[in-house]
Amino acid sequence: MTMVCHRPEGLEQLEAQTNFTKRELQVLYRGFKNECPSGVVNEETFKQIYAQFFPHGAPPCCPGSRHLPFLLCLSDASMYAHYLFHAFDTTQTGSVKFEDFVTALSILLRGTVHEKLRWTFNLYDINKDGYINKEEMMDIVKAIYDMMGKYTYPVLREDTPRQHVDVFFQKMDKNKDGIVTLDEFLESCQEDDNIMRSLQLFQNVM
Repeated sequence: MTMVCHRPEGLEQLEAQTNFTKRELQVLYRGFKNECPSGVVNEETFKQIYAQFFPHGAPPCCPGSRHLPFLLCLSDASMYAHYLFHAFDTTQTGSVKFEDFVTALSILLRGTVHEKLRWTFNLYDINKDGYINKEEMMDIVKAIYDMMGKYTYPVLREDTPRQHVDVFFQKMDKNKDGIVTLDEFLESCQEDDNIMRSLQLFQNVM
């Protein structure tokens, strides 16, 4: 059978649309194509590729500390990678093209604070209805804790994710209507020093 391959947009166009240089895009594309010759990646392969771009594992997002490990703790944990994949899959087609991949990386590594927070909001908005409810936040946070909990000492209690979600949801849900809007999310995050520090973790990755 003949494999149908996806060819990405020209590097000049991607260079204009992202914060990467042409040389950096070439390196990223070679790595992407090496793992996925068809030019598109499914969820399982996405997990493998993502782990290679961050070979040193998760940055110190402090799941054992007082504050929520709010942004991206990168590992091979399947549940968290599942949510990441669907955040990268902006068209919800079940596959991620190189353009999708590199655009998301550009935001996470070199985007503005506002861009990073908007992307993170999308990650937490699992059903893509434009709001975050407590169950969605709990699903993401629990996935992070399931992934990182074995690295903490003392070992996290089972109810720790729920406690953190309750605290942060109470802070973010400004009008107490049971959902967090993008505006509420942006305002709350920018008021929290721990979250703002976590946004700086990725600036020196590439």
